[in-house]
Amino acid sequence: MVLSVRLEHPEKITMVGKLSTMRGGGRSTRPVSKRPPNWVVYQPDEVKALIINLAREGKSQSQIGNILRDVHGIPLVKPIVGHGIRKVLEEAELASEIPQDLYDLMVRATKLRRHLERNPKDYSNKRGLQLTESMIYRVTKYYKKKGKLPRDWNYRREIVTI
Repeated sequence: MVLSVRLEHPEKITMVGKLSTMRGGGRSTRPVSKRPPNWVVYQPDEVKALIINLAREGKSQSQIGNILRDVHGIPLVKPIVGHGIRKVLEEAELASEIPQDLYDLMVRATKLRRHLERNPKDYSNKRGLQLTESMIYRVTKYYKKKGKLPRDWNYRREIVTI
């Protein structure tokens, strides 16, 4: 007996990732055009100045992107400036030496570790810590290969203090 399945979105047929939420495919879509929208009134120099000012205030890259989108009406930086927020921060020498996604994983691991010190029998969060640290090791390996982290950089639990 052969079962036939009607697929509306064949590009969404993927195996569930190790750390995915295993729920629906709802997500925002990026603009189709590679050119900046005609409602954006900012010039590239103005956008760079906004990014640099927000970075000096201590905002992370994702916070800068959200502020530009929500407050200033800039959907994407790349079509306007020609490159992303990270590149603008590197040019201004304001970029952090650890990429943001890796730093966020390290913060998550630190919070989980602190929770497990208070709740040693919380086995589901022990597993969450294992998954988070394995993701840190994989992302670290990727960034070392791409040259964004030094070859001798290693993840240590003491790096991030919250």
